[in-house]
Amino acid sequence: MIITFLLGLLLTIAFFVLLVIAFGYLLSCKPYQGPISNHFNGTKFINPSRRPAKGLKEVSEYGRTRKPDKWQKVVDPEYKSRTIPAPPSDDIQYTFINHSTFLIQIAGLNILTDPIWSERCSPFQWAGPRRMRPPGITFENLPQIDLVLISHNHYDHLDKHTIKRLAKKYNPTFIAPLGLTSILKKYGCKKVHELDWWEATAFRQLKIKATPANHFSSRGTFDRDKTLWAGFIISYDERKIYYTGDSGYSDVFTEIGAKEGPFDLSFIPIGAYLPKWFMSPIHISPDQSIQVHQDVQSRFSVAMHFGTFPLADDNPERSKQELIDYREEAGLSDSDFMIPLEGSTYILHTSESI
Repeated sequence: MIITFLLGLLLTIAFFVLLVIAFGYLLSCKPYQGPISNHFNGTKFINPSRRPAKGLKEVSEYGRTRKPDKWQKVVDPEYKSRTIPAPPSDDIQYTFINHSTFLIQIAGLNILTDPIWSERCSPFQWAGPRRMRPPGITFENLPQIDLVLISHNHYDHLDKHTIKRLAKKYNPTFIAPLGLTSILKKYGCKKVHELDWWEATAFRQLKIKATPANHFSSRGTFDRDKTLWAGFIISYDERKIYYTGDSGYSDVFTEIGAKEGPFDLSFIPIGAYLPKWFMSPIHISPDQSIQVHQDVQSRFSVAMHFGTFPLADDNPERSKQELIDYREEAGLSDSDFMIPLEGSTYILHTSESI
C-alpha cells in the first residue's frame, strides 16, 4: 500500500514537472541567430553594464523576503471614457495610456510604445500581475495607429492580446529589437522591422534608432536573453524623442546623451525598483531617473513604468513622491520632469494637460 502511494505521488510530481517544462518551452521565444558582437556572444545578449539580471537563487530569496507596499485599486476613474484631442500640426502631442504605453503624435503620425490593454501582464489572463487602474484611453477611442515600438518581450511590454487587436484593426508597422519578428508575426503582425543597438531605420518622415538598455528578455523557461531589449529615439526635423524602454542604471545613458543628445522629450521609468539589491540591474529608481534625465541631456522628461501593475515592492505613491523629492533636491520641477496622469494629453514641454 505504501509503495503504491509513493509510486503514485512520484508519478504525479513527474507529471507536473513535465507540464511546467512543456509550458516553459511553448512560451519561449525563438532564439535570435546572428553574428557575434560586443553584446551578443552567439547564444545570448549581454547588458552594456555587464550586470545580468538576478538568477534563480536570488529570485528565491526575493520571494522569501518580500515586503511589498499596499496598492490602492482604482475601479471607475473619471478618465474612463476620455477621448484624444486632435494634435497640432506643428508640435508633438502625447497621451499617457498606462504603464509604459504612450500615444505619441508627431508629423501627422500616431505611434504607440509598448502597448498593453489587457487585464493582466501575463501569459494567462487568469493568473499573474493584475492591473490596478484601467487604461487611460479605451482601445476603441484610439486613432489610426501607424507605428508601434516594442522595447522587449516581457509580458508588460509585449502583450499578445493587444498586439493581435492592433494588427487586426490597424495593420501598423512594428519596430522591435533583434529576435522578435517571429513572435510578432505569430500574433498577426505583417510589417515588422528589427533593429540592433545604434541601428536606425526610416519610417515615412521619421527616423527611428534603437539604443542600448540594461535589462533582460524571456517569455518562457528556455529563452532567457535569447532576444534583444532596447530603447528608441524618434527623430523628426530637428526634434528628438527618447523612449528608454526598461533599464537599470549605468553609464550607458551618458553615452546615449553624448552621441544623440540633447533630447526635446524623454520617457523615463520610475517604478518597480524595490528592493534595490534585486531590481537595480534591470529597473531605474526615482533618484536614478533624475540622473538619466541629466545624463541624456533631456530638456523635458515624463515619468513612466508606474501605477498600473504591481511588479515589485514599491507602490506608485512611493515612486511618485520619491521622484518629487529627488527632483526638488536636484533643483528641478514638473516643468523639467513631469508625472503624467492616465488619459491626459500633453503638448511638448508642457506639464498641463489639454
